Amino acid sequence: MSDRTPGEVVRSVTSAFERTFGGAPTGVWSAPGRVNLIGEHTDYNGGLCLPIALPRRTYAAAARRDDGVLRIASVQQDGVVEVALDDVSPELPGGWGSYVAGVLWSLRRDGLSVDGLDVLVDSTVPLGAGLSSSAALECAVAAAASDLFDLDLLGSPEGRERLAARCVEAENVIAGAPTGGMDQSASLLCEDAAALLLDCRSGETRHVPFDLDAAGHVLLVTDTRAEHALVDGQYAARRDACEQAARELGIETLREIDPAGLDAALERLGSDEVRRRVRHVVTEIERVTLAVAALESDDLEEIGRLFDASHASLRDDYEVSCEELDLATATARSEGALGARMTGGGFGGSCIAIVSAADAEAVATAIATAFRGEGLTAPVSFTVTASGPAARDS
Repeated sequence: MSDRTPGEVVRSVTSAFERTFGGAPTGVWSAPGRVNLIGEHTDYNGGLCLPIALPRRTYAAAARRDDGVLRIASVQQDGVVEVALDDVSPELPGGWGSYVAGVLWSLRRDGLSVDGLDVLVDSTVPLGAGLSSSAALECAVAAAASDLFDLDLLGSPEGRERLAARCVEAENVIAGAPTGGMDQSASLLCEDAAALLLDCRSGETRHVPFDLDAAGHVLLVTDTRAEHALVDGQYAARRDACEQAARELGIETLREIDPAGLDAALERLGSDEVRRRVRHVVTEIERVTLAVAALESDDLEEIGRLFDASHASLRDDYEVSCEELDLATATARSEGALGARMTGGGFGGSCIAIVSAADAEAVATAIATAFRGEGLTAPVSFTVTASGPAARDS
């Protein structure tokens, strides 16, 4: 499914819409998944992160309705989910439909005039891979709603930021996943050949050039196939620990801790576990700043070192890695990667590595061989480039 061209997916999702709903969609909109280069679990701590948008996208064929009813179907799911917008809640419609319904619920809650929709979705973003398939779904639907209801939010950075905020609220409140805002911001704001430096405290963004091709390297993504779920309590527990630490320290977010004062701040905290969580967040925010400087000076070796340090911190201090992620990153390094790290919320999902373009296939093969040797599910590796944001496709 992932090797289909955008045009093929647009034609496929249009045909599926016609079969399901008995008429043609008004258009097709799509939004990308994302890879976070560095800055993990910093977004809900007011920190910095550095995502890129993927070429892999979620597509939404859609047409407006005038009866306040949302009907949703997917190429990847059986059946049609139907719910009245007035009935949308954390309980209804439940499941994957909550991510779609939540977007319309949040737009209405923001005072925007939104009615019902028929939506048929298809995706080339791997599900459960830590590449933000949920945000891609939300942002594709948000883009469709903006155009179909004449909200005019895609035409300016401010409008796109407003859409991103609505998608975050949808995921937090209706879908019940306590994520930060990085994924939705990446899906709506990223640009081709650039990473998005996102300040999650101020909301400010800046595009940082990210073009490995010029240096003869690629970004290799490995979907470990170790599925994760951000609503199973582990993600929320990490967020709760950070909020507890901020309360103990009398600050609003962990962003306020100066790296130079980290040791003193840690001494004031009451448990070893909370200290480890805080140490990861503060050092990870600093690594983002260092990574931006390294990208701007074309220092890929420094980026690789920061990738490795980030993974170690996520594994040891934040404890969100797993056997598959550790094996994939270690194998990539042993095969010559400049650096490798898990990306996304953790507990499964994907890792990324900076490798020579000439060696990418060999590194991917070595990772697959290592997984087979440990009796693990075969991973899927692919190279990616930094791509553009949510937009109308047809």
